[in-house]
Amino acid sequence: MIYKFLKKPFFGPYMVKWKNPLTSAQQNDWKSVQTISNSGGTIYALFASALTKNAKATIVLGHPMGKGAKGYFFKNGYTDLLRRNGYNTLVFDFNGFGESTHGNFSYFEDIIAIGLEASKITKQHNYDFAIIESAATSLDEFWINFPLAFKVLKTLNFIFPRFKKKIHMKERIKDLKNLKAILFVYSEIDNLTPIHMGKVLNENCSISSELWTIKNATHANSMKSEHKKEYEQKIIAFLDSQIEN
Repeated sequence: MIYKFLKKPFFGPYMVKWKNPLTSAQQNDWKSVQTISNSGGTIYALFASALTKNAKATIVLGHPMGKGAKGYFFKNGYTDLLRRNGYNTLVFDFNGFGESTHGNFSYFEDIIAIGLEASKITKQHNYDFAIIESAATSLDEFWINFPLAFKVLKTLNFIFPRFKKKIHMKERIKDLKNLKAILFVYSEIDNLTPIHMGKVLNENCSISSELWTIKNATHANSMKSEHKKEYEQKIIAFLDSQIEN
C-alpha cells in the first residue's frame, strides 16, 4: 500500500504488531469495537463502562503515535483514573497503529469515525469537549526536528498543497464548531511541542478554551512526571465541570 510506504519516514519504528498490556482477567472488562474510517482504515478500539453506579459521560482516548498505541492509556493509568471517576472509556488505534489497518494521512477521520461509534454504543451525543495535550501548531514545525521525515513532508506538501492547508492545526483551530470547550495541556520543558505552541492554539481557538501547563514533564509523559497527582486532578476537574454545565 502506497500510504504505508509514505508513512515509514514518519512512523516506521512505531507501526508494529500490538501487544495487549492487560491480563486475561482485565481484558474481560473490555469490549472489542471496530469501525470503518473515511481515512480508509479499519479502526479497532476497546470499550469499558465506568466503575461507578452511573456513568457521567464517555471519554474517547486517542494516543500519541508510538509502539504502545492504545496500550499507552492502560500502562499509564488513564483508563483506571477515568473509570474510577465515573466515565465510560473508549481507547482506539489510529489507522496503521496497533490493531487498526492502514489508511491515508487523514487521521482526523479516525477520530470522527470512532466518536460516532462511541455515540452508538452509549446513546450519547458525539464530542462535546476535548483535552488536547502537547499538540503541534503545524506538521512543519514538529517534523523539522527530524531531517528525513521533514524532507519527505516538504515533498508531500508540494504535491498535495490543498491537503497541507486542510490539516494545518493553527488555522483549523479557528474553525471549531459544536465543541463546548477545550483544555490545552503543555509542559514547560517539552522540546518537541514547546509551550508557545499551546499559547498559539489557545489564542486562535474559536471556542471557550484554557491553557494549563506543567513545569516538569517530558513529551506525552505527564502521567509519569512528579506532577502526576496535580495532572490527574486537573483532568477530572475539567471533565466534571463540563458535565455540570
